[in-house]
Amino acid sequence: MSFQSLGFLVFLAAVALVCRLLTRRGGSARAVTVSLTLFSLFFYCHGCESPWALLPAGGGMLVTWRAAAYMQSGKNRRRLVFALAVSWHAAVLLVCKYTAFFTGGRLSAPGAPLGLSFFTFQQLWLLKEVYKGTFSLRRGGGWGYVLYSLFFPTAASGPIWNPREFFPQLEGAGPRAGGEDFAAGLYAISLGMAKKVLLADPLGTVVSNGWALGENLTAPAAWVVILGYSLRLYLDFSGYCDIASGCARLLGVRVPVNFDAPYRALSVGEFWKRWHMTLTAFLRECVYIPLGGGRRGPARTYLNILIVYLISGLWHGAGWTFLAWGALHGAAQVLERLWPGRERLPKALRWAMTFLFVNLAWVFFQAPSLAAAGALLRSAAAGGGGLPLEQLAAGALDSEATALRTLLPFAAKAVPGLVLAALFAMGLAVSLRRRSVIRRMESFRPTAGGAAVCGLLLAWAVLSFSSTAAFIYSNF
Repeated sequence: MSFQSLGFLVFLAAVALVCRLLTRRGGSARAVTVSLTLFSLFFYCHGCESPWALLPAGGGMLVTWRAAAYMQSGKNRRRLVFALAVSWHAAVLLVCKYTAFFTGGRLSAPGAPLGLSFFTFQQLWLLKEVYKGTFSLRRGGGWGYVLYSLFFPTAASGPIWNPREFFPQLEGAGPRAGGEDFAAGLYAISLGMAKKVLLADPLGTVVSNGWALGENLTAPAAWVVILGYSLRLYLDFSGYCDIASGCARLLGVRVPVNFDAPYRALSVGEFWKRWHMTLTAFLRECVYIPLGGGRRGPARTYLNILIVYLISGLWHGAGWTFLAWGALHGAAQVLERLWPGRERLPKALRWAMTFLFVNLAWVFFQAPSLAAAGALLRSAAAGGGGLPLEQLAAGALDSEATALRTLLPFAAKAVPGLVLAALFAMGLAVSLRRRSVIRRMESFRPTAGGAAVCGLLLAWAVLSFSSTAAFIYSNF
């Protein structure tokens, strides 16, 4: 059940209504938790390709629950149980997601469960917290644990929950949404839908058109593809997180911040403190620090950084292009540590260097192969001149472009250029905003004008649902 569908909006309204009725009639925190869990189970089952895809998730939850109970019991061999549980989750992820990659395409696993990569990291994070003694699974009970694993706003593409941020929200009075929560939630949902449907998807069409030009891709068109994908990826994933946060807020749950203006970063290290922040936190706490972090000398620190970002690359996708992308980001952070004088450069220059690097690295993230990535970079560096506006804009904002041609027949030839200019100008303006939507939700106050704008954007996005593509991170 995709977020950008009428079916999901009806489902969300039903969930919010049931939770609202429960809380207004004095329902306990447990009653609300059980209701949210049942709705989340329905959503998760609906999102899996087949009943068989539910087995890895169900087995994984059973393994985590039993391992956590054993580790909390104070018995011996806690380390062995922890290692076996971690190995189970890693093995399931490897089999379901990487069989084709490791066998050269000779073998492939059946359909993976919904959001398996996110699910696995959440289970590993919970196991680590229980093993370290910083969290007790008893606090949430069985219903709370299932909800943590399958909470429908975040089940498909995160953010990745730290159990210490999730379970306390089920305690006391439990999740309860007031009037300001509803206003903030609808605000985030409307802006997230607009990011996804009105900006990210049309930019995706432009990028696909650019790739389709193949050997005829000129240098300006190659840069349109490179920048277009950077904007599309951010708007797509941050749009998802905005919608997820808004849905959770309607239910009285606060989702962790996952983006904080990453394209304003002045270094690659800062970029990762702002981009996919829950993944960065997981990798730091569950991989980098256990490897030794920065405590064992510079050489070991640099090796640990490279390992972390190779894992990040492979987690995003089973392919050499993702490994190359991860290696580039790891190497960039090592080089930044080896160049302390970089901090004395002007801020504008540091921003430009970081933004250019991130854009070029995304080429490997989006390319179907290393050869294709190399071809795109060669076109960007040494391709011919000219910008094929009509080919690049074909299919992007089709309804809006048709309306422009009808209203301005004398300027019909300028419509493709206007569409591209509008997309990139709005995409840059939204991507470079100082405060993210979720940050603004923290102090959100509804106004009549804001409500009108949000309502217009949401209506426009809903009317454009028929041409909406799946969220990029749902593939991971």
